Amino acid sequence: MQTVGILLNPEKPHASEVAKKLVTLLERRGVSVLLEPTCADCVKRPDCYSEIESWTQEVEMVFVLGGDGTLLGVARELAGRNIPILGINVGNLGFLSEAEPQDLAHAVDRIMAGEYSIERRMMLDVEWWRNEERLDQGIAFNDVGIAKGSFSRMVQCTVTMDGLPVGSYQGDGVIVSTPTGSTAYSLSCGGPVVHPNIHALLLTPICPHTLTSRPIVLPAQSELEITIEANHHEMGLTIDGQIGYALESGDKVKIRQSVYYTYLVKWKERSFFEVVQKKLHG
Repeated sequence: MQTVGILLNPEKPHASEVAKKLVTLLERRGVSVLLEPTCADCVKRPDCYSEIESWTQEVEMVFVLGGDGTLLGVARELAGRNIPILGINVGNLGFLSEAEPQDLAHAVDRIMAGEYSIERRMMLDVEWWRNEERLDQGIAFNDVGIAKGSFSRMVQCTVTMDGLPVGSYQGDGVIVSTPTGSTAYSLSCGGPVVHPNIHALLLTPICPHTLTSRPIVLPAQSELEITIEANHHEMGLTIDGQIGYALESGDKVKIRQSVYYTYLVKWKERSFFEVVQKKLHG
């Protein structure tokens, strides 16, 4: 390992302290460190300042200091660059993170010794259409949500898969998630936990107004088209719960598996089920 990049969430307590320690640990081992602008400012190392756009060729791994939300944002930003990400949890749940601040030195030693594996995680391409015009597009790591706003009126989502009808869901909306996202918003809405090695699309209704509406696991190679209907304007589209758009009745959202992947650094002896037990059974 010769060059790594470091990003942090400056709003997380102690993130700057952990970043300073991490930089010292890596440089003592002869590793060149590049810091994205916010991180460089926080640790007062302007000599390591580097824009993320330049990391494709030289950075071999990215260390992300924050919570799951921070890592989601980084995953989208690095989409297409094929750079492995090691999450260091300075947030709350830290479901996607693999290292903790108190074990930082040990984590660096393991990375230097090559004692890790890299998991390729599926992502989603999202398109937002209105009157046959594509208004925007994006990429999601966890999920795409279509939901009503604060008013207690329902929204109807009609879903097709490759042009064939899947179902029409009345309620608060629907979630389309990756297997990685199956342990996030989808899980809180009654969706199943899907192992991340399985490539699939998970369709989960949000508070459906019928007993027969249940989550469905669909083929990853399919394209979903969701048409939104409502007699109000309190509807929104969210990507990973971080990027949002205001929807109108008649809008369509198209979702398919992305050609890009997120590459997560994982310890070889730590299974997915161990993480689920530890993080979700507290």
